[in-house]
Amino acid sequence: MTDGLNNTMLALILFCVLTEAGREVCFKLASARSGRNAYLNPWTLTGIVFWGTELVAWTYVLAHVPLSIAFPLMASSYAVVSVASAYLFKEKIGLRHSIGVALVSGGVICVGISGL
Repeated sequence: MTDGLNNTMLALILFCVLTEAGREVCFKLASARSGRNAYLNPWTLTGIVFWGTELVAWTYVLAHVPLSIAFPLMASSYAVVSVASAYLFKEKIGLRHSIGVALVSGGVICVGISGL
C-alpha cells in the first residue's frame, strides 16, 4: 500500500460501487428472461463484463488502500442498488429498509472521513 485514500482512490472505489450496482441490475434484468439460454442472455453477458471490470479496478484499489477502509466504503453499493431497484424495477422501499440504508450510508461516511 502506497497511496492510502486520496481523491483518485476514492473515485476508483466509487467506480467499483457503480460497476457492482450495474452488475446486479444486469443480472436482475437477465433473470426476468431466465431459461435454458440464460447464460447467453445479453444482460447476463453485460453483467459479467461489469464483474470483470470491477475485479480489475478493485484489485488496484486493494493494492493502494487499506482493506479496513476500502471494504466498508464498498458497502455504499447497498444504497445504490436499493435506489436503482426502486427506480428501475419499481420495488418498494419500506421504512425499515430506508433506515437500514441510512445506517449503512452513515457508516460509509464515517469510514470515509476517518480514512482521509
